[in-house]
Formats: sequence, C-alpha cells, structure tokens
Amino acid sequence: MIQIQNLHKQFGANRVLTGLDLDISGGGIFAVLGPNGSGKTTLIKCLLGMVVPNEGIIRIDGKEIKGRWKYRQDINYLPQIANFPGNLTVKELFHMIKDLRQKAGDAGELITLFQLQPFLEKKLGTLSGGTKQKVNLVLAFMFNSPLLVLDEPTTGLDPASVIRLKGLIARERQKGTTILITSHIMQFVEEVADEIIYLLEGRIYFKGGIKALKTKTKQNDFEHAIAAIATSQDHG
Repeated sequence: MIQIQNLHKQFGANRVLTGLDLDISGGGIFAVLGPNGSGKTTLIKCLLGMVVPNEGIIRIDGKEIKGRWKYRQDINYLPQIANFPGNLTVKELFHMIKDLRQKAGDAGELITLFQLQPFLEKKLGTLSGGTKQKVNLVLAFMFNSPLLVLDEPTTGLDPASVIRLKGLIARERQKGTTILITSHIMQFVEEVADEIIYLLEGRIYFKGGIKALKTKTKQNDFEHAIAAIATSQDHG
C-alpha cells in the first residue's frame, strides 16, 4: 500500500526527516507516534502531497506520487484542526465537500451516529470545538477510500463520541482499509492500533506490535514503553 524510501525534508536549517524508510503492506491500523518535532506531521503531509520532500520516493499502490494528484481521491483525511468557513451551515459544508470530491458519499448514517441533526442548519462559526470535530469526522468517514489518515481524531470529543469513533475505525479495519492515526492519548492508541510506528529525529525508530514494543523497552505496560523510548538517550 505505502512504500517510502530515503525521505528527506528540511525547512531552512531545520532537518525534519532524515532518510526515513517505511513500508506498510496495507490493511490495519498504524499509529504514528513520536515526540514533538519528530517529523510525524511532516511525514503525513508528504504522504498527502501537502509538503514536497527534498529527496526520496513515496509510492502508494506501487505508483510514485510525485507529479500526480489524482491519488489523493483515494485518501480520506481528518486534519488535527478543521478550519471550516464560518458562514456556511453544516449541511452546506457536507454538500460542498461531496461536490468537490466528485465521489459517492453518504453522511446520513454518520450524522445520526454523532447526533448532528440539530446542528445541520447552524453556521459552522457558531459551533463548539467538540461539535466541529464531529463534523470533521463525518467528512473523513463519509467516503469509501482504501487509505484513511486521522490526525488526533479524539480532540474535543466526549467519551460517548470516542466510543462511536472506535466503532467506526474497527469497521473500516474490517473492510480492509489502511488507517494511519496520530494521537497523544496512549490509552486510545493501545485500544485501536495493530502496529506502532515511532519516529525519532526524523527516522523510524520502531515499527511493530505493542507486545514487541514492550519487549524492546522491557516495560510491562504500553504507556511506560512509549515513555521509555521518548526518554532514551541511546537512539541507535
């Protein structure tokens, strides 16, 4: 599904990605973790074509993405911060995105799931952060695509909505969707992720299951295993 080779990205004097290699065969839930400045956001933006790397190759389904844009039609993306036009209503936004994507999509079930019916005629600028995140989730899940990227999907959600989100993620996994997730909530990551991709200093430091991570760090629980990597002085 995704092959990344020798990916480099530098912003001025700041080297963010330094020869990153990553291979994701497809299907399953992959949590992309790492401390602030490790390159998580840059990696995702390179994958989405929002940032152009200085060097390296990115392939999706065996095809290099450089110079192409149509591959993005097969990616659903939930940004960490959704900057919606404040003067549009929720219903108008759903219609606009459907027109822009030019792809079959059904928001009805998701609107019901996240109890957004009372907000459909309200302007986006008047909504709370949690309600905006529910709108964000509807947009991410309303289209069928083989690749789903969720950047901090639990932000602002109440506990009941987090449970509904977990159900949606599990359903996508059963359909064979490849799902990339970033999150600072380790309990959420532990509950949903099949594999951990841990970035450190612009490279993949660890890729594997949670059990293997605990073994590598000699820790009995996931949160301590992540903390052990983050505080390790030996990055080799």
